[in-house]
Amino acid sequence: MTRASIRIALLTLTLAAGVRAATPSTAEKATFAAGCFWHTEAAFRQIAGVISVTSGYTGGTMPNPTYEQVCSDQTGHAEAVLVKFDPAKVSYERLLDVFWNEHDPTTPNRQGWDVGSQYRSAIFYHSPAQRAAAIASKERLEKSHRYQHPIVTEILPAGSFYPAEDYHQRYYEKHPEAQLGHAEWPPAAVAPH
Repeated sequence: MTRASIRIALLTLTLAAGVRAATPSTAEKATFAAGCFWHTEAAFRQIAGVISVTSGYTGGTMPNPTYEQVCSDQTGHAEAVLVKFDPAKVSYERLLDVFWNEHDPTTPNRQGWDVGSQYRSAIFYHSPAQRAAAIASKERLEKSHRYQHPIVTEILPAGSFYPAEDYHQRYYEKHPEAQLGHAEWPPAAVAPH
């Protein structure tokens, strides 16, 4: 069997099974800052329909910052994750639920022991529809009175995203011992798909 005939056979089986893979034209992007990107990346990787998650930096002014520069609190960047997802398999609203449940959106420039503007809570939208969904989601959460303090999450247009250094990508997969201090994953992150 030639490579071409194998590809045709695989394509035929895929189409017959009704499997629809996200293509670059159908995949969408979402960007979230929820404190340290290690746990945020791990939470989104568990969601069916998420194609990839990249830890990185966004929201600041310095191009191509390093981790050390971002930690200096001088770049304006937040630690964030860029989530590529298939909207036919997971909605943006579902990703927002994971975001809200993965961190405390009431603490400005802080998540747990991590302090600094790089740990702020922010949603960086990629379209007017994402902006509207993020605002509506935030308003619903505020009206629920789930938190005693006001939600400080920023909702901003997505700008340049700079991937973090390789040693930050898939950090918990490379260092499972680092998860020992992390609480159980929040319900939104592990809900059935």
